[in-house]
Amino acid sequence: MESQELNELIEAATKPRDKQRGLPKTREGVVVSDKMEKTLVVSTVRLMKHPTFKKYVRVTKKFHVHDERNEAKIGDRVQIVETRPLSKTKRWRLLKVIQKAV
Repeated sequence: MESQELNELIEAATKPRDKQRGLPKTREGVVVSDKMEKTLVVSTVRLMKHPTFKKYVRVTKKFHVHDERNEAKIGDRVQIVETRPLSKTKRWRLLKVIQKAV
């Protein structure tokens, strides 16, 4: 390697990085509980390939979601976004209600 290339590599490695964060994660799910004040429980479903049997299995996970205006009700299809920790269990915010329950 030439010394000029080496200097450029060293400069690039030692240059301070931007403090910009990546895009937050988003999920879609169904509201299964709205009994708490400003908090929802949203159930999300995803398909995961079983490591041994190579079959796709449905995996369900529940998230505690912050709903500032109490706009979502049980059965609503919602979109949630990851955020800073708001409490011991809440790390997600309600982004929008996709479809209201019938």
